[in-house]
Amino acid sequence: VTGPGMAKEDGETYKAALLLNGTLGDKSFYDSAKAGLEALQEELGDDKFTFKVEQMGATSADEAKWEPTMYDYCDDGSYDVIICGTYQMLDALTNAAADYPDQKFIFFDEAFDFSTGGEENVYNVMYKQNEVSYLIGAMAAMMTTDESLDMIDPSNKIIGFLGGMENSVINDFLVGYIQGAKDVDPDTQVALAYVGNFYDSAAGKDMALTQYQNGADVGFNVAGSAGLGQIEAAVDAKRYAFGVDSDQAAVLPDYAANIPTSALKNVGNSLIRAIKEDMDGELPYGTLEYLGLSDGGVELVEDDHYKEVVPEEIRTKVEDLKQQIIDG
Repeated sequence: VTGPGMAKEDGETYKAALLLNGTLGDKSFYDSAKAGLEALQEELGDDKFTFKVEQMGATSADEAKWEPTMYDYCDDGSYDVIICGTYQMLDALTNAAADYPDQKFIFFDEAFDFSTGGEENVYNVMYKQNEVSYLIGAMAAMMTTDESLDMIDPSNKIIGFLGGMENSVINDFLVGYIQGAKDVDPDTQVALAYVGNFYDSAAGKDMALTQYQNGADVGFNVAGSAGLGQIEAAVDAKRYAFGVDSDQAAVLPDYAANIPTSALKNVGNSLIRAIKEDMDGELPYGTLEYLGLSDGGVELVEDDHYKEVVPEEIRTKVEDLKQQIIDG
């Protein structure tokens, strides 16, 4: 295995391991990571790039095996890079990176602490999720009073937000969402609920139904698999729910009419970008990079479905706001 900062020799197959502290099928965050690696394998071919996904589970009972699994992969020694993400994996990664200085790691969606002397074998990528959630918030505030939309009650200005757990990344989504909504109409009210985890979709559905019943007609889920409950609630209540992390209208076609668009956190794209740089020996290990709208780290889905559901006047305004963010 090549050490950090060394280009891969021609003819060698680059091997990656993606360790998920959860399971695939969330239709958002983890699925995006795997889709990125699949796209890279398709682009480069099996002789250049292969990967393995390890689903470690997300429940409190699963947590005990996260760090031992990480150590198993480090002991294996055949992986050019081990990829993991989220604040829940920070301790396991910090320990493993110190114990295996020759193993390279990519860590996404939470800040790694390089101040302790800085692990030179960890590359850290974060996302400017507040940029894309700002656009969602602005859109929600415009939609909630739009009489032309059939699933809207224009008489109030309440929009909903369903978070998985209260942490810095989810709160960054929330801050952007509220700011976008308030900039459009300062009287917009945001109903807020946290599921307490990222897997309990039944609890997410109950919380979202309560928001819809209390007047919210547009919601935004940032809760992994638990957030799928909000989309189910939107269908039942005949309301709208914005998707997150993956294009949820595309991956949940039966629910698409209730999903105007999705705020993408392009985990998959960021992994493709990082691995290609690593293959060239150019990935800046020992540093944290933030990716936003301007570099494809986050984006708004603007496809035909979006154009069908969201009125043109609102889309034009959102496009203008997006350009302002990209222009700084």
